[in-house]
This record gives sequence, structure tokens and C-alpha cells, in this order.
Amino acid sequence: MSADQPASADHNKPLNNSDYVKWFRHSSPYINAHRGKTFVIMFEGDAIADANFTNVIQDIALLNSLGVQLVLVHGARPQIDATLKTLSIRSDFFQGFRITDGAALNAVKAAVGMVKSDIESRLSVGTPGSSMHGARIRVVSGNFVTAKPKGVINGVDFQHTGEVRRIEHQAIRELLQQRNIVLLSCAGYSPSGEMFNLTVEDVAQQAAISLRADKLLILGKDAGLTDAAGNTIQQLTSTQLQDCLHDFHGEALYHAEAALNAVRQGVPRAQLLSYAEDGALLQELFTREGKGTLISQEAYDQLRAATIDDVGGILQLLKPLEDQGILVRRSRELLETEIQRFYVIERDGLITACAALYPYTDKQAELACVAVHSDYRGSNRGQRLLEQIEQQARQRHYQQLFVLTTRTAHWFVEQGFVAGEVSALPLEKQQAYNLQRNSKVFFKTL
Repeated sequence: MSADQPASADHNKPLNNSDYVKWFRHSSPYINAHRGKTFVIMFEGDAIADANFTNVIQDIALLNSLGVQLVLVHGARPQIDATLKTLSIRSDFFQGFRITDGAALNAVKAAVGMVKSDIESRLSVGTPGSSMHGARIRVVSGNFVTAKPKGVINGVDFQHTGEVRRIEHQAIRELLQQRNIVLLSCAGYSPSGEMFNLTVEDVAQQAAISLRADKLLILGKDAGLTDAAGNTIQQLTSTQLQDCLHDFHGEALYHAEAALNAVRQGVPRAQLLSYAEDGALLQELFTREGKGTLISQEAYDQLRAATIDDVGGILQLLKPLEDQGILVRRSRELLETEIQRFYVIERDGLITACAALYPYTDKQAELACVAVHSDYRGSNRGQRLLEQIEQQARQRHYQQLFVLTTRTAHWFVEQGFVAGEVSALPLEKQQAYNLQRNSKVFFKTL
């Protein structure tokens, strides 16, 4: 048996040529999967001033070269603040939104224009020796965002602060199909020709929803959402995020709300990342573990009954454990005939864990073939599979589970199993017991 135990790795060790080739081969399924997909990438105005933003731009250029359709949505809050300060214009906030009067609107126009020009110039770099040499990226911006006034709330007139009314998604799609990067600003225009100051989160989520984007990537200061202990929360379903939304404040709350709204309205996944962490964007898109916090409609790791199509993945998962003598070797033919007994956890097409339930008597069943991929030990996959097996066993009215193991007795004890004798096994299992393996026997009453 393979326990769900932590595995260590030296992530700071530089890649040698062999490791690089291995990583590149492992990333190829993601390169193929992302080609032709539409990603909306949102970043705050703070990102543009960060030292790592040059690397972010290079990663965006790489995604474009790999055939990903990109819509960039930029904010300009610090740039607007700086322009207002230069012009000695006061700007008030109410309920977290800037009140944009006529004077402040001029500062918004100037700041948004400067930020947009800065991004376009950075995406135009193509000098020899640079990582973007030969990229020849075309960036298109325009009046793709139709806005409406936010109006008067609790007696406060927001004036030129607005909300997204419509995204010209068809026009954007046509530009994306021509391999352009579309750049959207935190500003929109009304049919009467007025300009409105919008939140970048509003533009990003509405763009992702209207375009039916495959993913919304939100780049903020922090590397995703964190729990009370300061640890990054790797993934949340929309329901889980809604339940804990009150735990977040400031930028984290704004980003979480944008991700939640997008996912609830049809965007399959939203990811919260840090613009200050070098390579976070690429790690999220080209590794199974990803980066930051993933928000999805359903759990990212799917626990389900195995099908005949999973045989190859299960065999690949079991082989290292069979080679070490931890598990008894199973042939493909045997596994195909017994596949209905298996449950698997799948992540991006990879079988990361499996377990099986074998009936023996009306009262006893065996928990067998518990295996967790070496890259995912230390997670709760083993416990999740055990819970699933126990649930199925109870539904079938079994009163006891038993398991045979040579290496991971302590893990089963931690899960409530109690050591027993071979003589307590069903007669059929006793007759098949391999004395040379000398497996320990454990039981759990359901």
C-alpha cells in the first residue's frame, strides 16, 4: 500500500539540460491544451511599476507565440492618484469607489493613456538579444467597453465613475482570431460619448464572461488568497469562496469577488496570482500544481468511479509501487476486468490516486490498491479515497473493511484501522494469503 505521505523536493536547484528537456516534455500537453484558448489577464496599476513586470510582459509574449488568445485588462489606480496629486486635485472615495468629478476625470484620462502607452511599448520590444526578439506582437485597443454611470448611491453622486454595460465581444473575438492581443483599460464610453472611470475588476470579469473565456487570471500583489495562518489557499470552489468571502479585505476581497462572479457566470476557472513573483503565470499554466489560488465551479481534483479509459493511467500510477514490492503486480488484462471496483482522483488528465473495493462476504470487503502519485503525497487524496470507499461499503451493507499492507501500517492505524490476525480474514482471502510477503492485516468496523 502507498500512504498519503509528504514527499520532499529541492525546488531551488537549477535545471540541468536533462531536467530542462524533461520539464519541456511534461509541459507539452499544456501547450497543446492552451493553444486557441482565450485567457483574460488582469493586472493592477501597481503591477506596471513593479520590477518584475518586464518578466510578466515576456511571459505574455510567450503565451501569444504559443497560440493563446489573450485579452489584457489593466488598472491605473496609483497612476491616477499620482496625476491627481500633481494637479492638486482632491479625490474622495465612498464604499471603496472613487468619486470621479470633471476635474478628476481629466486626471483619469491622462493616467489611463500613459499606462496604455507604456504597456503597448513594452509589448513592442523586439531588439536582438531580447527574449522578445522576433515576436512582432500586434496590440489592439479601442472603445470595446460600453459603460453606464454608477449613479447616486445613498445620496452620493459618483458622477463620472461608472460600471460596465456591455463588452463588444464579437469585435474582440475577430481580433483575437487574427492573433492580436487585445488591450482593455479601466475606462469605458457611453453611446452619448461620455467617458467613465471603471474598476479594473469590473472590466476584467465582464470581459471574461462576455467572451466565454477559458480562464480569468488576476495578477495582484499577493500570491493568491491566504488563510488565517498566512498560508496560500491553493483552490476553492465557488461555494467555498462564498462561505469565506468575509475573511478577506482590500485588494484580496476585490479580486476574490471578481473571480467568484466570473466563475458563477460561466468562466470555468479563475486564478489569483502575484505579479511580483517571477514565472508565476507560466507555472500556473504549464505545471499541474499551478500557482496562487484557483477558483472553480467544482473541485479541481475530481474523485470518481474509474472507467476502462483509466486503465493506462492506473497502471502507470501503480508501476513504481509494484517495482518496489509495495503492491502486488496486476496485469492490464486483470485490471480491465476489475476496473469497476476502482475509484480514482484525476487532475488535468493525470490519475493522481486510486483505490479499490473488493467484496468477499456479505459482511466483509477489502480495501485494496491504495496508491497516491509521488508528486501528490502529503495532500489529502488518500483520506478522500478512503472516505469514498467507506461510503460505498456502507451503502452495500458491509460491516467491516480489511486491508493488507507491508509498508504503511501506521497510516491505516491513523485512519482507524486495528491490527488483526490472518485467521480473521475471509476464508478465500486466507487461502490466497502470500506467506512470503508477510503482509500485516488491519480491520475497520463500519
